[in-house]
Amino acid sequence: MRILITNDDGIQSPGIHELSRHIENAGYEVIVVAPDHDASGTGTSLGRISSEEPVHVSRHSIPGLHAEAYGISGTPALCVVTGYLEAFGPIPDVVVSGINAGLNTGRSTLHSGTVGAALAAQNFGLQGISVSLDGSTEWHWETAAQIAVEILPSVGAGPIRGAFNVNVPGLPRQEVVGIRWAGLAKFGSVRSAISSVGDDQLDFHLVETGYLPDETTDLGTVRAGYASITSLHGAVEVWNADAKPGQRFESSCALPGASTGDTLSPARSVLEDS
Repeated sequence: MRILITNDDGIQSPGIHELSRHIENAGYEVIVVAPDHDASGTGTSLGRISSEEPVHVSRHSIPGLHAEAYGISGTPALCVVTGYLEAFGPIPDVVVSGINAGLNTGRSTLHSGTVGAALAAQNFGLQGISVSLDGSTEWHWETAAQIAVEILPSVGAGPIRGAFNVNVPGLPRQEVVGIRWAGLAKFGSVRSAISSVGDDQLDFHLVETGYLPDETTDLGTVRAGYASITSLHGAVEVWNADAKPGQRFESSCALPGASTGDTLSPARSVLEDS
Protein backbone atom coordinates (compact mmCIF):
# COMPACT_ATOMS: atom_id res chain seq x y z
CA MET A 1 0.00 0.00 0.00
CA ARG A 2 1.36 3.41 -0.99
CA ILE A 3 0.87 6.18 1.58
CA LEU A 4 1.25 9.91 0.95
CA ILE A 5 1.99 11.72 4.21
CA THR A 6 1.35 15.44 4.59
CA ASN A 7 0.43 17.96 7.28
CA ASP A 8 -0.32 21.64 7.83
CA ASP A 9 2.40 22.43 10.38
CA GLY A 10 5.10 22.13 7.71
CA ILE A 11 7.73 19.65 6.57
CA GLN A 12 9.97 20.45 9.56
CA SER A 13 7.33 19.58 12.17
CA PRO A 14 8.24 16.77 14.60
CA GLY A 15 4.73 15.37 14.17
CA ILE A 16 5.15 14.51 10.50
CA HIS A 17 8.63 13.12 11.17
CA GLU A 18 7.34 10.70 13.82
CA LEU A 19 4.33 9.73 11.71
CA SER A 20 6.44 9.06 8.61
CA ARG A 21 8.91 6.85 10.45
CA HIS A 22 6.19 4.78 12.11
CA ILE A 23 4.28 4.21 8.88
CA GLU A 24 7.44 3.27 6.96
CA ASN A 25 8.58 0.94 9.75
CA ALA A 26 5.17 -0.77 9.58
CA GLY A 27 6.04 -1.88 6.05
CA TYR A 28 4.15 0.66 3.93
CA GLU A 29 5.52 2.44 0.88
CA VAL A 30 5.83 6.09 1.88
CA ILE A 31 6.12 9.42 0.08
CA VAL A 32 6.16 12.64 2.11
CA VAL A 33 4.84 15.83 0.50
CA ALA A 34 4.11 18.68 2.89
CA PRO A 35 4.04 22.48 2.92
CA ASP A 36 7.47 24.11 3.24
CA HIS A 37 5.88 26.53 5.73
CA ASP A 38 3.23 26.59 8.45
CA ALA A 39 -0.07 26.25 6.56
CA SER A 40 -2.36 25.88 9.57
CA GLY A 41 -5.98 26.90 9.13
CA THR A 42 -6.04 26.56 5.35
CA GLY A 43 -8.85 23.99 5.28
CA THR A 44 -9.29 22.41 1.85
CA SER A 45 -7.93 25.48 0.04
CA LEU A 46 -5.59 24.86 -2.87
CA GLY A 47 -4.36 28.44 -2.96
CA ARG A 48 -3.85 30.22 -6.24
CA ILE A 49 -2.87 27.88 -9.07
CA SER A 50 -1.43 29.65 -12.09
CA SER A 51 0.99 28.83 -14.91
CA GLU A 52 2.59 32.18 -14.15
CA GLU A 53 3.36 31.24 -10.54
CA PRO A 54 4.93 27.77 -10.33
CA VAL A 55 4.83 25.79 -7.10
CA HIS A 56 8.32 25.59 -5.65
CA VAL A 57 9.59 22.16 -4.58
CA SER A 58 12.53 21.33 -2.31
CA ARG A 59 14.00 17.99 -1.22
CA HIS A 60 14.16 17.30 2.50
CA SER A 61 15.74 14.67 4.70
CA ILE A 62 13.79 13.32 7.66
CA PRO A 63 15.99 11.62 10.28
CA GLY A 64 15.45 7.86 10.34
CA LEU A 65 13.29 7.86 7.18
CA HIS A 66 14.41 6.15 3.97
CA ALA A 67 11.53 7.46 1.84
CA GLU A 68 11.73 10.62 -0.22
CA ALA A 69 10.38 13.81 1.35
CA TYR A 70 9.45 17.06 -0.37
CA GLY A 71 8.39 20.49 0.79
CA ILE A 72 6.24 22.57 -1.54
CA SER A 73 5.08 26.18 -1.51
CA GLY A 74 1.45 25.16 -1.25
CA THR A 75 -1.31 24.07 1.08
CA PRO A 76 -1.88 20.55 2.49
CA ALA A 77 -4.73 20.03 0.01
CA LEU A 78 -2.42 21.02 -2.85
CA CYS A 79 0.08 18.44 -1.58
CA VAL A 80 -2.66 15.84 -2.06
CA VAL A 81 -3.35 17.12 -5.58
CA THR A 82 0.34 16.80 -6.52
CA GLY A 83 0.24 13.20 -5.35
CA TYR A 84 -2.94 12.49 -7.28
CA LEU A 85 -1.40 14.03 -10.42
CA GLU A 86 1.64 11.75 -9.98
CA ALA A 87 4.17 14.54 -9.51
CA PHE A 88 6.11 12.34 -7.07
CA GLY A 89 5.43 8.86 -8.40
CA PRO A 90 2.36 6.60 -8.55
CA ILE A 91 -0.96 7.76 -7.13
CA PRO A 92 -1.15 6.92 -3.40
CA ASP A 93 -3.77 4.56 -2.03
CA VAL A 94 -4.15 6.48 1.22
CA VAL A 95 -3.31 10.00 2.39
CA VAL A 96 -2.36 10.39 6.06
CA SER A 97 -2.22 13.97 7.32
CA GLY A 98 -0.55 14.93 10.59
CA ILE A 99 0.40 14.70 13.29
CA ASN A 100 -1.13 18.07 14.08
CA ALA A 101 0.09 19.91 17.17
CA GLY A 102 -3.29 20.30 18.87
CA LEU A 103 -6.74 18.78 18.51
CA ASN A 104 -9.01 19.24 15.50
CA THR A 105 -12.46 18.57 16.93
CA GLY A 106 -16.02 19.76 16.48
CA ARG A 107 -17.06 22.26 13.84
CA SER A 108 -13.54 23.71 13.79
CA THR A 109 -12.51 20.74 11.64
CA LEU A 110 -13.90 22.74 8.72
CA HIS A 111 -10.99 25.18 8.98
CA SER A 112 -8.17 22.72 9.65
CA GLY A 113 -5.52 22.21 6.99
CA THR A 114 -4.77 18.82 8.57
CA VAL A 115 -8.37 17.66 8.12
CA GLY A 116 -8.55 19.50 4.79
CA ALA A 117 -5.91 17.19 3.33
CA ALA A 118 -7.96 14.11 4.27
CA LEU A 119 -11.08 15.65 2.73
CA ALA A 120 -9.13 16.54 -0.42
CA ALA A 121 -8.02 12.91 -0.66
CA GLN A 122 -11.64 11.82 -0.39
CA ASN A 123 -12.62 14.32 -3.08
CA PHE A 124 -10.15 12.69 -5.48
CA GLY A 125 -11.40 9.18 -4.75
CA LEU A 126 -8.66 8.27 -2.27
CA GLN A 127 -8.76 7.30 1.38
CA GLY A 128 -7.82 10.04 3.82
CA ILE A 129 -6.86 10.05 7.50
CA SER A 130 -6.12 13.15 9.56
CA VAL A 131 -4.36 12.73 12.90
CA SER A 132 -4.16 15.35 15.65
CA LEU A 133 -2.65 15.23 19.13
CA ASP A 134 -3.82 16.98 22.28
CA GLY A 135 -1.22 19.30 23.74
CA SER A 136 0.36 18.70 27.12
CA THR A 137 3.58 19.43 28.97
CA GLU A 138 5.09 16.70 26.79
CA TRP A 139 4.15 16.01 23.18
CA HIS A 140 3.46 12.27 22.84
CA TRP A 141 4.02 12.12 19.08
CA GLU A 142 4.76 8.40 19.23
CA THR A 143 1.31 7.71 20.72
CA ALA A 144 -0.51 9.38 17.83
CA ALA A 145 1.79 7.71 15.30
CA GLN A 146 1.16 4.27 16.80
CA ILE A 147 -2.60 4.78 16.73
CA ALA A 148 -2.44 5.92 13.10
CA VAL A 149 -0.60 2.70 12.22
CA GLU A 150 -3.22 0.66 14.11
CA ILE A 151 -6.03 2.28 12.10
CA LEU A 152 -4.35 2.10 8.68
CA PRO A 153 -5.18 -1.56 7.81
CA SER A 154 -8.91 -1.01 8.34
CA VAL A 155 -8.92 2.20 6.32
CA GLY A 156 -6.90 0.65 3.52
CA ALA A 157 -9.38 -2.23 3.27
CA GLY A 158 -12.44 -0.01 3.63
CA PRO A 159 -14.71 1.66 1.08
CA ILE A 160 -13.20 4.14 -1.33
CA ARG A 161 -13.59 7.86 -0.70
CA GLY A 162 -13.44 7.66 3.06
CA ALA A 163 -12.17 10.51 5.23
CA PHE A 164 -11.46 9.77 8.88
CA ASN A 165 -10.51 12.34 11.48
CA VAL A 166 -8.52 10.97 14.42
CA ASN A 167 -7.82 12.86 17.66
CA VAL A 168 -5.46 11.45 20.26
CA PRO A 169 -5.04 12.30 23.97
CA GLY A 170 -1.67 13.68 25.01
CA LEU A 171 -0.75 10.52 26.92
CA PRO A 172 1.65 7.58 26.65
CA ARG A 173 0.13 4.84 24.47
CA GLN A 174 -0.44 2.49 27.41
CA GLU A 175 -2.55 5.14 29.13
CA VAL A 176 -4.90 5.65 26.18
CA VAL A 177 -8.01 3.63 27.05
CA GLY A 178 -8.79 2.65 23.47
CA ILE A 179 -10.05 3.96 20.13
CA ARG A 180 -13.71 4.92 19.89
CA TRP A 181 -16.01 6.17 17.12
CA ALA A 182 -17.23 9.67 17.92
CA GLY A 183 -19.41 12.41 16.48
CA LEU A 184 -18.40 16.02 16.00
CA ALA A 185 -18.73 18.23 19.06
CA LYS A 186 -20.66 21.48 18.75
CA PHE A 187 -17.47 23.37 19.50
CA GLY A 188 -13.75 22.71 19.53
CA SER A 189 -11.47 23.01 22.54
CA VAL A 190 -10.44 26.59 21.71
CA ARG A 191 -11.84 29.52 19.78
CA SER A 192 -10.34 32.64 18.26
CA ALA A 193 -10.81 36.06 19.82
CA ILE A 194 -9.66 39.56 18.96
CA SER A 195 -7.30 41.06 21.53
CA SER A 196 -7.17 44.56 20.11
CA VAL A 197 -8.16 46.59 17.06
CA GLY A 198 -5.66 49.13 15.75
CA ASP A 199 -5.67 51.52 12.84
CA ASP A 200 -3.80 49.06 10.64
CA GLN A 201 -3.97 45.68 12.38
CA LEU A 202 -6.08 43.20 14.32
CA ASP A 203 -4.51 41.15 17.10
CA PHE A 204 -5.92 37.65 17.59
CA HIS A 205 -5.44 35.04 20.28
CA LEU A 206 -6.93 31.66 21.21
CA VAL A 207 -9.03 31.09 24.32
CA GLU A 208 -10.48 27.97 25.91
CA THR A 209 -14.15 27.51 25.04
CA GLY A 210 -15.10 26.12 28.44
CA TYR A 211 -17.43 23.78 26.55
CA LEU A 212 -18.37 20.55 28.36
CA PRO A 213 -18.78 17.98 25.58
CA ASP A 214 -20.80 14.80 25.56
CA GLU A 215 -18.59 11.70 25.78
CA THR A 216 -19.92 10.45 22.44
CA THR A 217 -18.37 13.46 20.68
CA ASP A 218 -14.78 13.66 19.49
CA LEU A 219 -13.77 16.19 22.12
CA GLY A 220 -15.59 14.33 24.89
CA THR A 221 -14.02 11.04 23.80
CA VAL A 222 -10.50 12.47 24.01
CA ARG A 223 -11.25 14.06 27.37
CA ALA A 224 -12.31 10.59 28.59
CA GLY A 225 -8.90 9.19 27.65
CA TYR A 226 -9.81 7.54 24.34
CA ALA A 227 -8.58 8.30 20.85
CA SER A 228 -11.54 9.36 18.71
CA ILE A 229 -12.22 8.51 15.07
CA THR A 230 -14.89 10.35 13.07
CA SER A 231 -16.06 9.56 9.54
CA LEU A 232 -16.44 12.75 7.50
CA HIS A 233 -17.74 13.68 4.07
CA GLY A 234 -16.62 16.94 2.53
CA ALA A 235 -19.20 17.70 -0.15
CA VAL A 236 -22.75 17.19 1.10
CA GLU A 237 -25.99 18.62 -0.32
CA VAL A 238 -28.88 19.57 1.95
CA TRP A 239 -32.50 19.55 0.70
CA ASN A 240 -36.05 19.55 2.05
CA ALA A 241 -39.53 18.86 0.66
CA ASP A 242 -39.78 22.34 -0.88
CA ALA A 243 -36.28 22.51 -2.30
CA LYS A 244 -34.99 19.64 -4.42
CA PRO A 245 -32.78 19.51 -7.53
CA GLY A 246 -34.80 20.59 -10.58
CA GLN A 247 -37.51 22.43 -8.65
CA ARG A 248 -38.14 26.11 -9.31
CA PHE A 249 -37.07 28.50 -6.57
CA GLU A 250 -40.03 30.15 -4.85
CA SER A 251 -39.54 32.89 -2.28
CA SER A 252 -42.37 31.44 -0.19
CA CYS A 253 -40.68 28.04 0.17
CA ALA A 254 -38.87 27.02 3.33
CA LEU A 255 -35.13 27.10 2.80
CA PRO A 256 -33.22 23.87 3.45
CA GLY A 257 -30.65 23.90 6.23
CA ALA A 258 -28.36 21.52 8.04
CA SER A 259 -30.03 22.33 11.37
CA THR A 260 -32.76 24.50 12.81
CA GLY A 261 -32.93 26.87 15.74
CA ASP A 262 -30.41 29.29 17.17
CA THR A 263 -27.63 26.77 17.81
CA LEU A 264 -25.84 25.28 14.83
CA SER A 265 -24.96 21.65 15.41
CA PRO A 266 -22.95 19.42 13.09
CA ALA A 267 -25.21 17.52 10.71
CA ARG A 268 -25.12 13.73 10.83
CA SER A 269 -26.10 11.13 8.24
CA VAL A 270 -26.22 7.35 8.55
CA LEU A 271 -25.79 5.39 5.32
CA GLU A 272 -27.57 2.06 5.13
CA ASP A 273 -26.18 -0.85 3.10
CA SER A 274 -28.06 -1.22 -0.18
